[in-house]
Amino acid sequence: MASGQRPGGAQTKVCQFKLVLLGESAVGKSSLVLRFVKGQFHEFQESTIGAAFLTQTVCLDDTTVKFEIWDTAGQERYHSLAPMYYRGAQAAIVVYDITNTDTFERAKTWVKELQRQASPNIVIALAGNKADLTTNRVVEYDEASTYAEENGLLFMETSAKTALNVNDIFLAIAKKLPKDGDAGGASAGGTRLTQGANTEGSKMGNCCNK
Repeated sequence: MASGQRPGGAQTKVCQFKLVLLGESAVGKSSLVLRFVKGQFHEFQESTIGAAFLTQTVCLDDTTVKFEIWDTAGQERYHSLAPMYYRGAQAAIVVYDITNTDTFERAKTWVKELQRQASPNIVIALAGNKADLTTNRVVEYDEASTYAEENGLLFMETSAKTALNVNDIFLAIAKKLPKDGDAGGASAGGTRLTQGANTEGSKMGNCCNK
């Protein structure tokens, strides 16, 4: 982590974390990332091939968190590549579609895999996406919330289309990530950033926007 200068002279730490998105194809992983990073939504989003990489920053009270986001493809043929992306990740968002039970069951499989093979200190969030389609809901909020609580996960229902809870889920992850180097070593904390890297991250757009 590195110290930065905020307007008014206050010092702020800058931490960088690797975050991966996992989930079945067409649950809206890419749409969530696009909404978070660029504030955009495309009704017809092309399927990700392999993985896509984006960055975005979140500002907390005394820390700027820069996320290095890996948006992985959900198709089964890409499953074997997933460990390459979640290895070394400090955070993960496992996404399912509230209108599709199969995607929720698949999300549980991803959670188990992360708990078994990813970093022991990884922060995992469960996102029930397409919350704007409540009339077609098949996965109840309480069911997913109970599952998340039992497994130590952050949980929110999101909508990339309406932006519901999209920034909030990334913010909740940022708050839960350890910001101090002595919180458990390099595997627990973020990477030290130079001011040049921080400047680049700030150009992504909505740092510090509420």
